[in-house]
Amino acid sequence: MIDWNKNLATTVQHTKQSGIRRFFDIASTMEDVISLGIGEPDFVTPWTIRESCIYGLERGYTAYTSNKGLYELRHAITHMYERDFQVKYNPNDEVLITVGVSEAVDLAMRAILNPNDEILIPEPCYVSYAACATLVGAKAIAVPTKSENEFKVTPEDLEKHITPKTKALLIGYPNNPTGTILEYDELLAIANFAQKHNLIVISDEIYGDLTYGERKHICFSALPDMKERSIILNGFSKAYAMTGWRLGYALAPKPVIDAMNKIHQYTMICAPITAQIAGLEAIRNGQKHMKKMVAEYDRRRRLIYEGFTSMGLKCFEPKGAFYIFPDISSTGLSSEEFAEQLLLRQHVAVVPGTAFGECGKGFIRASYATSVDNISGALARIKNFLDKFNKEKADDKLNYISFFYYSTALPIASLNVGCGNIIFCRSTSVNSC
Repeated sequence: MIDWNKNLATTVQHTKQSGIRRFFDIASTMEDVISLGIGEPDFVTPWTIRESCIYGLERGYTAYTSNKGLYELRHAITHMYERDFQVKYNPNDEVLITVGVSEAVDLAMRAILNPNDEILIPEPCYVSYAACATLVGAKAIAVPTKSENEFKVTPEDLEKHITPKTKALLIGYPNNPTGTILEYDELLAIANFAQKHNLIVISDEIYGDLTYGERKHICFSALPDMKERSIILNGFSKAYAMTGWRLGYALAPKPVIDAMNKIHQYTMICAPITAQIAGLEAIRNGQKHMKKMVAEYDRRRRLIYEGFTSMGLKCFEPKGAFYIFPDISSTGLSSEEFAEQLLLRQHVAVVPGTAFGECGKGFIRASYATSVDNISGALARIKNFLDKFNKEKADDKLNYISFFYYSTALPIASLNVGCGNIIFCRSTSVNSC
């Protein structure tokens, strides 16, 4: 009999399982669970986008496309980036259509990293980043960020981890899991750091359209002198509620796209043509639908932020994506314990902050990509959980104190003295009435 433990690839064996999945597996066996765990829009893909796909099927569009994707889609993407960010890409050789941004992350890593190369990855971050680097044989170097700085990475943070082996930096803003964004000056400082150390920058901008208030997303390659050293990753899943369509893209200099496409053509061939047709319609006519969804996310964002802060859990206001990252350390529970107890006791699913890196200790991630009713219901359950937990903790403390006092008191018998009985005191001294 073959021993599979000895025959599986070591890189795969050394890659951790996703820290998110365990809680969803538990939740799937339970009834009446409100999930704040899944980073997936609760909206259905807008009808015009679905209709374009149906029309394409009726016309018989069921064949392979070019490895790089439909030219019309690539052209629409480059036009959008020139219009919105004033950065020009050639649709012929600087764009690659991928099977979601997850594939794009994998392709980018494999295209630029050799075994033993190092890539800096600020944490907390999306769970697949380090895993993709590990599977290449490269070394993912975690760069911890701080809650007091809203988990924003700084050049000072990065400088502590730079070595002669450092080849690249991966950033993801707006951030999953924290909802943090970086302002122009903060991104420019990162760009200057990359130039100083001659680093390639992979920028995952899948949540770029999900920014709130007057803020506008800043494309990293649009910064001065950054296009030549940047790999921009984006897609349709979040902004257009198209997670199941699995459609993403990469924008990068021609040598990078050629390398990514070389891997892509042997592994995926191309993204599904139906998804590409839908993506083209999303760019052409999906903006009004996307803006409505963003406005609704903004409403939910304010609701969940006020809810967590009002029950005493510290958190900063998220400014992008659809996640919030409350600090639960005041409970004395670990992130995993809090998430597990909340799920078992109140049937609310959240994700432990440690799933996104060690500096997520003492935090949980909650998604507000669900209805207002679900958010309100979940907040009520979380408050109930905290109230009961704090009462139990107070009772346990009182019981412990009572036990301690009685166990250390002098053994004095009850005596009738004058005005009454001597009272057993909870100390080593005695007082009469």
